[in-house]
Amino acid sequence: MTRFLRTLTFAGRCGLTLCLAGASLAAAAQPLTTGVDATFAPHAMPKLGGGLDGFNIELGQAIAKQLGTTIKIEGTEYAALIPGLNAKKYDFVLAPTTATEERARALLFSEGYLNTDYTFVIGKNGKDIKGLDDLKGRKLAVNKGSAYENWARDNAAKYGFTYDVYASNADAVQAVQAGRADANLAGNTVAAWAAKQNPAVRTSYTIKTGLVWALAFRLDDKAGRDRVSMALKCLKQDGTVSKLAQKWFGFTPAAGSAAATVTPGQGVPDLPGYDAQPVELRCS
Repeated sequence: MTRFLRTLTFAGRCGLTLCLAGASLAAAAQPLTTGVDATFAPHAMPKLGGGLDGFNIELGQAIAKQLGTTIKIEGTEYAALIPGLNAKKYDFVLAPTTATEERARALLFSEGYLNTDYTFVIGKNGKDIKGLDDLKGRKLAVNKGSAYENWARDNAAKYGFTYDVYASNADAVQAVQAGRADANLAGNTVAAWAAKQNPAVRTSYTIKTGLVWALAFRLDDKAGRDRVSMALKCLKQDGTVSKLAQKWFGFTPAAGSAAATVTPGQGVPDLPGYDAQPVELRCS
């Protein structure tokens, strides 16, 4: 082979390498697309002047910034988010999604970013709930497709209550205020926000669950899960997640809580899809 041909061959190989490297960088910087329940304050809600605001909105924006890209966040009903994810409309679900064993068989989860307990919201003058036995004969209002609907379905017969399902949690709280339900069951952060914003309702009994909220991915998208989860780990390490909790919920996450602790490996420990292989943090 002549020197000229060797030079052309080398240049061609280098060109291919550069093209592949460029393609890899372009893929890494691809904008993210995700969805939230835009009525689930204070996690996601419309803001004055247009657009969305809330804890999860700012969390998604921080994840995108950590990855050096942008994010498009679509507001819709919660029940439409998982079908949209599986149809590849979304890269992941940004809305608060409780990581359970049942869900983890069909979805991949990031590690948890907030602990999630269940709190009852009742009318200002409503009869207090001091324990689950107090639910007998009462009617609950829950958000369609949520973990709270699942809890109500699984426990209605045991504790002797009935429940109605609403398209949004705001509608469920309104049902309590209007007297169509005795209590709304929602996440502790959402319940506290609802009571803070609406003097006609107040929080009552809290069910400790030991569960966490996590970002949900398609079962076949381990690379996407690991990439976004790495960014989430970085935001925990630098205190961003804790600062967002302080801003939106009014409390400082405790040491050892999901918001303040970087989980070894990828995913939620003890659930299907968890990868225990230690990872080295790579933060921007």
